[in-house]
Order: sequence, then C-alpha cells, then structure tokens
Amino acid sequence: MSIWFKDYSEISLKDASTGIDKTLGIEYLELGVNFLTAKMPVNDHTKQPLGLLHGGASCVLAESVASFAAFLCINPEKKNVVGLNLNANHLKSVKDGFVFAKATPIHIGKSTSVWNVEITNENGDLISIVKFTAMHKDIIK
Repeated sequence: MSIWFKDYSEISLKDASTGIDKTLGIEYLELGVNFLTAKMPVNDHTKQPLGLLHGGASCVLAESVASFAAFLCINPEKKNVVGLNLNANHLKSVKDGFVFAKATPIHIGKSTSVWNVEITNENGDLISIVKFTAMHKDIIK
C-alpha cells in the first residue's frame, strides 16, 4: 500500500527542484510506493575546499528529499511540512560524479514523520546515513 496522501503517479518530478535544490543541481528521480529518490552532482557548487563533497551539501540533499516525501504524505490544504531535526553520519568521501539519495519512512504520524535517507555514490557505496524529522504543521487561516 502506498504511503502517499493521494495518487501522485502522474506527478512530474522533472520540474520539482526550486530554490537551493535548483542551485545545487538536485533532481528528483523516482517516486515509489514508499520512497522518493533524488540525485545531486558533485561539482564546484557542492564541494568543500579540499575538493570533496561538502557534508552540508549532503545534508541539503537529504533534507530536501525527505521534506518532499513528507509533504507528499500530508493533505496540502490542511498542513505544511517543516524540518525539526537532521542527524547525518558521513561515511565515505566523493570527489566527482553524482550522489543519490533515497528517503524511506521510519514513522508517519499525524503531527510528525521520521525519515531514513541513504546517500550513495554511482557505485552504490554508502556515503552518508541521515535521519530527518519533519513536523506536519497545521495551516492557520
């Protein structure tokens, strides 16, 4: 059974990146039954001074994909999603190519959701493990 608020099978992920996502080159790839994936280039916009993928860029990728996934689980007419907590463990460095993030839920409740995000390189090696918590905030009218 799908975790999403409604059937998003026809959603176009191609134009979903805005703001910092677009600046860093994050592209959303696949919306599965219980996951969302994205990719980000390792380039001058996402590297730290030593030429490695910046941990902060990895955190942006993780928060973006998990926040988007959390948003797709709520009724957007009644709630919005904001980040509460992000915990990242960076396990391996990357110098070039792309990294891929996959967000899967640990918990989806009425007021919060918790997401596991695994970031891998092009060879499938685990680069970072991120846990993200989102608050499902009521829209005040």
